[in-house]
Amino acid sequence: MQIQGTSAIVVGGAGGLGEATVRRLHGAGAKVVVADMADDKGKALESELGVRYVRTDATSEESVLAALAEAEALGPLRISVDTHGGPAAGGRLIGKDGSPLGLDGFKTTIEFYLTAVFNVMRLSAAAIAKQEPLDEGQRGVIINTASVAGYEGQIGQLPYSAAKGGVIGMTLVAARDLSPLGIRVVTIAPGTINTPAYGQAADQLEAYWGPQVPFPKRMGRSVEYGQLAASIIENDYLNGEVIRLDGALRFPPK
Repeated sequence: MQIQGTSAIVVGGAGGLGEATVRRLHGAGAKVVVADMADDKGKALESELGVRYVRTDATSEESVLAALAEAEALGPLRISVDTHGGPAAGGRLIGKDGSPLGLDGFKTTIEFYLTAVFNVMRLSAAAIAKQEPLDEGQRGVIINTASVAGYEGQIGQLPYSAAKGGVIGMTLVAARDLSPLGIRVVTIAPGTINTPAYGQAADQLEAYWGPQVPFPKRMGRSVEYGQLAASIIENDYLNGEVIRLDGALRFPPK
């Protein structure tokens, strides 16, 4: 599928992975809606690139529908990429004082990192399904973001690992569900990508994580996520798959 001439929505498009994807799709000729809650960054991208920023809460049906309507107004909506983040609870299942991990934090993490992904995916699928089919009946592609923590979560990552494991688990089923409509579903599972989401200085992150990656001996870069997203869109035979983007890193227990 060609990127040029389509419209695309990137949820979380003002963040590290999302911004790289927005830039890649915009450069390839797509009309892009940046759907995010980060007003300053979103408006800066809008001003710089001429993309459309729409303040969007991924957990809200009404908010996501409004962003999708903006994307549909720009052209045939065929691409949905979801990179959004949110608060994530952590801690061991049983703390040192013998108390169990809090239920509210678990629910919040699931809400942002799994339920919201489902919300964006279902609404994007319905919008893409309305487009005219291309060659071989294809209408578009949905890309979700998991994490290698969905496979080998570290100590203290149980809520986040559960949520990302859920995103991984939805991938093949969603691809099968949407196959009669010509909509592909692929998930990217990043490893340690050096983005502001870590909340630490880039050089400190690199010094810690870089040596742990088998090859190349560095953290991943946001542009590499954007490059992979574009490749998935353009390769019609990629469907129902979770692709690790991690330099062969496997998380140790801690």
